Amino acid sequence: MTEHRKLDFRTLHYAGEEGRLIPVLQKAQEEDGYISRERLQSISRETGVPVAQVYGVATFYSQFRLRPVGKNIVRVCHGTACHVQGAKGITEAVEDQLGVHTGETTADRQFTVEMVSCLGCCSLAPVIMIGNDTYGNLKPADIKKIVKRYKDAGAEAVKK
Repeated sequence: MTEHRKLDFRTLHYAGEEGRLIPVLQKAQEEDGYISRERLQSISRETGVPVAQVYGVATFYSQFRLRPVGKNIVRVCHGTACHVQGAKGITEAVEDQLGVHTGETTADRQFTVEMVSCLGCCSLAPVIMIGNDTYGNLKPADIKKIVKRYKDAGAEAVKK
């Protein structure tokens, strides 16, 4: 079991108010990178809010993650322009290259693959983002080279 730091509810803006769970969950996720089952139980104990209610809030809002994510989040756009330009093939290439499906994280926790509705780069369709880096006008064959940059970079910044 992972040991968590105890959250100081006095420092959270909404402590003591009914809406206190959101900032508490945000703080927990900021510290841990995601919200584990153990962390949900800890928050329940520390706040007195039933664990089912804590879980309900954590699963209702898309900002919260209940599983660990990789160092590099690979977002594959599936908006209309990207869909028409071959987003499905790009997604399959990313999944093949990383050995995981959309929504999963690689065993080494270096990459998490996400499908998004729009990245706002329609003129570059199809598009992926890795962290803050955008790659557009892609073909499935481009993915291997892009992913390799991140694997090779390790802790270093990626050079485009």
